[in-house]
Amino acid sequence: MKIIKNEKLIERNGKIGQYTSLAALIVLGGGMYISFTKPELFVYSVACLVLGFVMTQIGMYMGSRWGRSPRPDEKIDAGLKGLQNDFNMYHYSSPVPHLIVGPSGVWILLPYHQGGNIAYEKNRWRLSGGGFMQAYMRIFGQENLGRPEVDAESESQTLRKFFAKNMSEAEIPEIKPILIFTNDKVEIDAGDSPIAAMKLKQAKEFMRQNAKNRTLSATQIEKITGLFQKD
Repeated sequence: MKIIKNEKLIERNGKIGQYTSLAALIVLGGGMYISFTKPELFVYSVACLVLGFVMTQIGMYMGSRWGRSPRPDEKIDAGLKGLQNDFNMYHYSSPVPHLIVGPSGVWILLPYHQGGNIAYEKNRWRLSGGGFMQAYMRIFGQENLGRPEVDAESESQTLRKFFAKNMSEAEIPEIKPILIFTNDKVEIDAGDSPIAAMKLKQAKEFMRQNAKNRTLSATQIEKITGLFQKD
């Protein structure tokens, strides 16, 4: 498997996460200092604490995706290691964050690190279980699953628009999103989800099995990957 990633973007965003977290500590410290030494400035103290909390969340978000190793891209690379060379893995170097192009087709990978029980119910993905710590993390907004189905649709539309600008309608390949859960302590019940979902350790075999049907020819793969080299 060939891996193409935007190392400069990863390094830049990792530093942003570090600086944001450091600034958050300073702002929180300032808020606490004001609250103890200048109680008459209570409003400013609260403002600092709120701002510091928001900055902390941003710093943690950036850090988990761009700073701390293993990052999502590193986990995906490790999980798919061993795929044949006609697979091309793009990290932050295509219109969507994580994209794999190969004989099995064009797949948008959407990585999620949450643990616990994840199920598709009533047209929505839901997270439950995971023990006390997982519940605590969710309460403070650090482990929210969000709306994977919305994320998948948004990224699919972004990639389709890119293809539409660079090739004819007849040449545009089918775009297939897939939810990849990187936490070993996760149980997935995809139910009737229109989007494929699986643990990372299942992804390599999934790609290999789909490649047997040869969705894309070598010529098509070359055409698609050439677009990203120009981008």
